[in-house]
Amino acid sequence: MIKGLGRSAMSFEVLLQEVRSCTLCAADLPFGPRPVIQVHPNAKILIAGQAPGRRVHESGVSFDDPSGNRLREWMGITREVFYDPEQVALLAMGFCYPGTGKSGDLPPRPECAPAWRGQLLGHLGNLKMTLVLGQYAQAYHFGKSRVTLTERVKAWQTYWPDKVPLPHPSPRNNLWLRRNPWFEEEVVPVLQEGVSKILNPRD
Repeated sequence: MIKGLGRSAMSFEVLLQEVRSCTLCAADLPFGPRPVIQVHPNAKILIAGQAPGRRVHESGVSFDDPSGNRLREWMGITREVFYDPEQVALLAMGFCYPGTGKSGDLPPRPECAPAWRGQLLGHLGNLKMTLVLGQYAQAYHFGKSRVTLTERVKAWQTYWPDKVPLPHPSPRNNLWLRRNPWFEEEVVPVLQEGVSKILNPRD
């Protein structure tokens, strides 16, 4: 049982067991269900991604890939901090690998977020910042609109520090990063400072 959380810990643990044994869209998953999440009620930062890739499906570790390496660089934190569930929660829009299409991985399965996301977020009462990666996560956290991902990321100060819209750190976005150098020049340093203040409040 999670220490120091009383009765709420039990309901959280039961929910976590249900999520990890989920088979809602098993028939549509090329390699079967394997929900990959990292979550703890004490988490201070939430990372809302899209869905696990093939490599993450195999390892069972969120962002255990080049996307994760870049994301940790953007945040300015180590793997040890990143994979501490009491510091960082990792909840993609889809918890299982959806398979690959003609132009890369398929979108997150639509069944996942409505079934589990609200329940899990309800237990994360200590969040100080949510990093919202890519179009699917941004549609969920900001609502659907005609605003493009680039426009929303440029307006990051509007949402700071509660929600931070970011491009997905995938190598597939290398071209976007080259075309938008302002992101790594202007946004990343502020993001690193904000993350540091949240995770190291006494520094």
